[in-house]
Amino acid sequence: MARKRSAKLYAWELGPQTDMNLEPASADRDWMDQSYHRFAYRCLPLVIANQAGWVIRNPVDFTLRWNGGNQIADLKIRFPNSPQETRIRSHFGHGIVTFSIPYLFRTPTGVNLWVKGPANWIKDGVQPLEGIVETDWSDATFTMNWKVTRKNFTIRFERDEPICMIVPVERGLAENLEPIRQPLHTDQKQFARYEQWRESRREFNEALQRQDPAVVERGWQRDYMLGISPDGQTFADHQTKLRIRPFQKKTGD
Repeated sequence: MARKRSAKLYAWELGPQTDMNLEPASADRDWMDQSYHRFAYRCLPLVIANQAGWVIRNPVDFTLRWNGGNQIADLKIRFPNSPQETRIRSHFGHGIVTFSIPYLFRTPTGVNLWVKGPANWIKDGVQPLEGIVETDWSDATFTMNWKVTRKNFTIRFERDEPICMIVPVERGLAENLEPIRQPLHTDQKQFARYEQWRESRREFNEALQRQDPAVVERGWQRDYMLGISPDGQTFADHQTKLRIRPFQKKTGD
């Protein structure tokens, strides 16, 4: 598979603090580990999404508790093992906790950063808020925000758990696509390929239900995982793992 030319993504450090680590996102999730026979990892789109960027980690243990009000003081943030952390605060009200991000990012021309919660990271009572930032020209920093969704419920953030994920996205891509919706049967070639896939899936599931030894031993269809179409063709650019590079520490150009 041909590799595209490398482009630089800068994360300029705003100060000497290094306790909000910036690193490639992991494929692993606790809830996926706990799924039956780790079945969740058989969903390749889920696993790829988990890895598709870099995460910033939380610097300190703390808890949140929101009384449902809209004022800044209605969200209580407590730090049981450390002094007050000024980078984590109630800034907007409405049960929103704000993390100050200690980096100024610069992406290649035409590339935005999708600033979001870690993909498929489930946290009870709180929801990450997402934004897309034009980091190829802006000299402003951004914050990461989470919205509490359960009143009078204590939420814990652990030190070093990921609290932000940054994902590069090409600016204008969605706008430049021409969306077309039409009945599948009007494209005979695509319809035939779909029918071949559907029949293969039906036969596999039926064999699994009747406990066909070969199918039971196989466990699940791996065609998508292997990048193989129903007619046996392989897709050259298929990915089963992302190789996101870590940020390299430099003192200057």
